[in-house]
Formats: sequence, structure tokens, C-alpha cells
Amino acid sequence: MDIASVDPMITFLIATRNRRDVLLRTLDELQEVDWQSGLITETIVVDNASRDGTAVAVASQFPQVQLLAERKNRGACAKNAGLAKARGEFVIFLDDDSYPTADGVRRMVQHFFAEPDLGAAIFDVTLPDGSHESSAYPSVVIGCGSGFRRSALLKAGGLPTDFFMQAEEYDLSLRLLESKWKIRRFDDLQIHHLKTPAARIPTRTTRLDMRNNVMVVTRYFPRHWMLPFAIDWARRYWWMAGTKSRRHQIAAAVGLIQGVLRSLRPGHRRPVGLAAFETFAMPVAIRQRLGDAIRTHRLHSIVLIDLGKNILPFVLAAKAIGVHVRAIADSRLAATHRTYRGIPVVRDEQASLMIFDAAVVANLSPAHAGARADQWRRRGRMVIDLFETAELLSIAA
Repeated sequence: MDIASVDPMITFLIATRNRRDVLLRTLDELQEVDWQSGLITETIVVDNASRDGTAVAVASQFPQVQLLAERKNRGACAKNAGLAKARGEFVIFLDDDSYPTADGVRRMVQHFFAEPDLGAAIFDVTLPDGSHESSAYPSVVIGCGSGFRRSALLKAGGLPTDFFMQAEEYDLSLRLLESKWKIRRFDDLQIHHLKTPAARIPTRTTRLDMRNNVMVVTRYFPRHWMLPFAIDWARRYWWMAGTKSRRHQIAAAVGLIQGVLRSLRPGHRRPVGLAAFETFAMPVAIRQRLGDAIRTHRLHSIVLIDLGKNILPFVLAAKAIGVHVRAIADSRLAATHRTYRGIPVVRDEQASLMIFDAAVVANLSPAHAGARADQWRRRGRMVIDLFETAELLSIAA
């Protein structure tokens, strides 16, 4: 379809606070995207009560930008205020230091036209060092680079107003899936993310990561998956806090308490159906594909690569099939005597010295699964990535 003949409007939507110079650079980039794309665009900036002159600078240098001034800091979820004002048929969520390519925006529109049930298109996000960024799940949008059908966003209810920031994308994505919208990541949609550290508060991020992820699980996961995943995610974020400092561990503990207390509020539970949960966590697909791989290669023992957020379905599938998991290889979270469901969590170097038949990638993150598989293939071991697009099974040369 010739999108020029349709003239869809695109809304770029950004929330910011006290990051004036970073934001101004992004708005300059978006102005270039507007000129180069040939599309009708609008940019909406929600300013979370900045004190660094953000509002004045934007009004002065970019008068065409619609600026919404909040009286208090509402975090990333302040984008809801901009969504209410958006006129675009398609809305692109950005951070104040991320911006798409013009070609990427045009291709995004083409994908939406080609797939009427596509609710969200996830961009391939590139960081300054050339690495890539994505959610831990392929069907979860990323706040610094995702396009939406505005009608899908409105039907789903926008971002969760009780999250502020961190994991708000999970909450939104599960509601989109439950509403039967498709969420897909496209390699041909490019966004640059500068990942600027200014004005970020690390311990707050740790606290909200714990709090909001606990709330996502207790709010949306089917009952028989809720408690195992809640324990898994809370433990994982606790271990991650432990790799930083005592202050981060305190923040994680506070976040856990807050998450549990909020989960007990009346009306908190609204679980998604099994179909939406399968699209999200893929427990059935994991068991089927792992079973196929084990039968094809007659595997008796494996190592799982990465203690990711979706490690549980991999471990349960291995147990049900009857294959022995020797270890979980994760150099970041490995520690002496640390185990997950009785399985040692060890560094890559230690795991590679063990005797096993194959290493299975248990990381579903689109930006990281392939890189981890390649790292292990260079060790000369059989590596199986159950969701690799090119081929189901791969063996190092």
C-alpha cells in the first residue's frame, strides 16, 4: 500500500523531567525525521514538573511541539496525558533520549496496514555502543521505542496509572494481548537510544522494578502460575540488587513489601486468559519445542543459558520430559552455593567445563538470546535456541 496516498498521522509521545538538553537534542532529531519521512507527524511532550527550564526551552525552540505541563512528577506513565491529546492514527512511545529513523517510521506504518490485528510494533533499539535493547519477552513493548495503533492503546486503557515507571510496558502488553491485539518486534524498524544517565535515580529504579514486577504477576498471571512466578521474579530482582550494593538491597526489600501490600488491595486481580498468557510466556510452546529437540538429538543432560525472567517454564519442561539440567549458566547472577530449584547457578566458564549434551538458551529477550547463543557456540558446544528464527537447532562448527 502506498502510505503517501493514505496520509496517516503519526504522534511521537515523550515524557520527561529535568533533562532539558537531552530532550532538545531528541526534538531536533524528530524534526529531521518529520522532514525526511514525508508523513504527517505531531510531537507531544509531557513535562513532569521539570525545574531546569524544560518548558521554556521547548516553547522557544520548538513552538510546533505540543507541551503538556504536569504539576507533579508522574514518571513514564505521564504519557497517558499525551495519549489523551494525540491525534495520530499511530502513536510512537519514545524516551526523551530516543528517536527513530525516518525509514523506520514509514515501514512501521506499512506493517500496521499489512496486519489489521497488529496492536503494537516493537522497534529494534540500538544503543551508542552498537548493542541492542529489548524487553525480556518478545511480546512485551519497550517504552523507548514502540509504535501503537492508537485505537488499540485506547481500548487497552493506556499505561497503568499506579506504576509511575518500570514494568509499565508489561502491564500494558498483557492487556493488549488479552484484547487479542498482536504485538510483534520488527528488525527493520530502527530506533537510536542514547541511554543518557542524567537525572536517573538508581535505587528508585531498583525499588520500582521489584514493586511493579510483583504487581504485574499478581495482577495478571493465571492463578496456577501466579505464585511460582512471583517468587521467581522477586528472588531474581533480589539477586540483581545484591550485585550492586546494600542500598540497592534495601530498596529491593522495600519494593517487595510495597508490591505485596498493593497486591492485596480489593480489585487488584484481573488475570488474563490462558491464550494471552501462552503468547506472553509460551510454557506450552517451550515444552513442545524442548521435547522435539531432546528426541531429535537424544539428549540426556543439558545446561540452561541465563537465569532469565522466563526460566521457570524451561525448568518445568525439562523435568516433565525427563532430561537432567546440570546447571544454569549466568555469570551475572552466579554465586557460591546459589541454586534455582536445586539447580546450581554458575558462571559460564564453570558450566562449560561440565559434562552435558547441549546448552539450551533460556533467555527469551530478542536483543540478548542470539548474542548468548553465539557466545556459547564459540565454546564449541551444541547450542539449542528453541525460538531462533533461522533454524530450530544449531551446532557450532
